[in-house]
Amino acid sequence: MGGVDPGALNPNSRFHLSFNLGFPNAYDRSLGRTGSFLVVHGNCVSVGCYAMTDPVIEEIYVLVEAALNAGQRTVPVHAFPFRMTDQRMQQARGSEWFGFWQQLWPVYQAFETTQQVPNVVVLDQGYGLAPDQAL
Repeated sequence: MGGVDPGALNPNSRFHLSFNLGFPNAYDRSLGRTGSFLVVHGNCVSVGCYAMTDPVIEEIYVLVEAALNAGQRTVPVHAFPFRMTDQRMQQARGSEWFGFWQQLWPVYQAFETTQQVPNVVVLDQGYGLAPDQAL
């Protein structure tokens, strides 16, 4: 969960259009992770990025660019591994990633309930809702 600022936009990407998600974010840094260039881009090919078709990245890119041009400092991006319904979380119980996904679940539920992007914080090396966001 991070944000896209104006410096992250790349209109001249070799993958049509792209923007960098700013990896590592606060959560990854709290765990000592390093790296860079986790990107959302077009051309529908990738090894590790979020690859979209060119028409889809054009739509997303224009929305991000418009928000930034209108004065928004960053555009939040929340990426989830799947639709985090009660049923789907039950199916995921056996996964080695289930503990991590449980951290994301309240954030997903907050958005689904309010249709507003929640304020996410890193607490004790895990994601959570800011205290004023608790449902």
